[in-house]
Amino acid sequence: MARGGHNKERGDAERKCIVTGEVQPKAGLIRFVVGPDGQVVPDVLGKLPGRGMYVTADRAALDKAGKGQFSRAAKGPVTVPDGLAAEVERQLARRVVDLIAMARKAGRAVCGFEKVKGWLAGGERVRVLVQASDGSERGKTKLWTPEGARYFGCLTSSELGLAFGRQSVIHGALATGGLGDRVVEEATKLRGLRETHGGNMAAGKDKEAR
Repeated sequence: MARGGHNKERGDAERKCIVTGEVQPKAGLIRFVVGPDGQVVPDVLGKLPGRGMYVTADRAALDKAGKGQFSRAAKGPVTVPDGLAAEVERQLARRVVDLIAMARKAGRAVCGFEKVKGWLAGGERVRVLVQASDGSERGKTKLWTPEGARYFGCLTSSELGLAFGRQSVIHGALATGGLGDRVVEEATKLRGLRETHGGNMAAGKDKEAR
């Protein structure tokens, strides 16, 4: 198992992290390029032109990259903008929100305690259980992560609300399928950059159920 919870046996394309030197699937890395002005630019979607530089989706690794690793990887002087880690976090959070919103519009995601509980109890093939980091821990522990599913608690209630077209949401679930897998991939990166909540509680810990 590679860092970030990704299995190398998936056959994903691999890249080397410029900080750790570890080779791992691209799914666990954040891509950066150097813009025309010599500034380091995050490429969360992996579509910007230019030679990619990859950093493990981890706050400590990203902070270290800003202290010379980008210049070494680019083989020349580059400018690292202030607040780069915060910008990457913002973009990743928006990406996860957008993917959940897409799943909702496709009828592959629900929110609200009762609806999520209904999915879990009714045999719906849940891929992701997601709960707000600022939600009540007591309420969150009343739901459970199905076997083989993933749990994430790295979005706030307002961010989840944005995904579901509401002011705030505490509990959400995504069905199995392509969008669920993409949420897992992007939320895993976000988790590495953002403090998560929930301690060791069964429903409040980012994990893969086994």
